[in-house]
Amino acid sequence: MSDRTENTTDRNQEQRPLMVKRQFFRRRKSCPFTGPKAMVLDYKDIRTLSKFVSERGKMTPSRISSVSAKKQRELATAVKRARYLALMPYVNT
Repeated sequence: MSDRTENTTDRNQEQRPLMVKRQFFRRRKSCPFTGPKAMVLDYKDIRTLSKFVSERGKMTPSRISSVSAKKQRELATAVKRARYLALMPYVNT
């Protein structure tokens, strides 16, 4: 019985082609709020804040917008302040 299992595994290995995966290296995006040419994060600057808010009024996640964790928290606070002061809508309709 052990001979049967060995034969089937050998056959399966012969049938499968060797697949070599190419690694794809994606360049890491840099945070738009850090660095020498950084945008200033201010709750009064609606044009900048609206780039990081979706059409439905949701904040875009940091993995998509490439904002660092610290600046993402500051961005969320700035958006909340702008909404509270009626500079930005809570929901775009």
